[in-house]
Amino acid sequence: MNTQMTTQPAKPTGLSMQPQNMEQAMRLAQIISNSALAPKSYAGKPEDALVAMMMGYEIGLNPMQSLQNIAVINGRPAVWGDAMLALVQNHAAFGGIKEDFDEATMTASCTVWRKNGERHTVYFSQQDAQTAGLWGKSGPWQQHPKRMLKLRARGFALRDQFADALLGLVSAEEARDMDATDDMVIEHKTPKQPTIAPPTTYYPDEEFNAKYPGWENSMKSGRFSHVNDLINLVESKGKLFTDEQKMILAELEPINAEYTDGEVA
Repeated sequence: MNTQMTTQPAKPTGLSMQPQNMEQAMRLAQIISNSALAPKSYAGKPEDALVAMMMGYEIGLNPMQSLQNIAVINGRPAVWGDAMLALVQNHAAFGGIKEDFDEATMTASCTVWRKNGERHTVYFSQQDAQTAGLWGKSGPWQQHPKRMLKLRARGFALRDQFADALLGLVSAEEARDMDATDDMVIEHKTPKQPTIAPPTTYYPDEEFNAKYPGWENSMKSGRFSHVNDLINLVESKGKLFTDEQKMILAELEPINAEYTDGEVA
């Protein structure tokens, strides 16, 4: 008896067509973020949705799975703690995980290992949270402190042992506690423009000649002890002397005599 083989259709993965280029991905992100089914954190935020979809693609999630499990916090994609564990458990090298909590010392521990690998344990205690400025922080750290300790230990342990599965993703719980300045930020500054000195303005000969008698009188009256004092004062008002004009002024010497209206008293 001949048996006819039939090919079963592939099981849907949440979206039958994956974006093939950036334009399609952006269009999909816009459609999802503007829909009523969009997760609250992505509603009206197509750029954030696109970042989550791109990161999800790298770790094997379809677009909708990415938006359900990945959060963009402070511009950085992160994965929720339970989803992080699921990603690691689906990894081919996953060996096992064991999580404990010591009520006496308020310490969470997470032990994880790869197949045929050594067990790796991370502890995170109330003291660690206090040192990091997290203990008593408004939000989940006040509402569910034990849970937050557990997730922090888990996140560190999974990242230590399964960097190849997480590709740099941190837990969303950890990312929420980060300042925007915690990560290395490349600051894009506008290149500093060279300072352009204002055009130099010298005394025209006519104006120099007209004012020379007054400067001469000031020197003779002893108002200035040195001609450089006069030059510095006059030039501070904007106009400069030429070298030739400075040589003329340098010939002036203070005379110890009293003058009234330019005449010897």
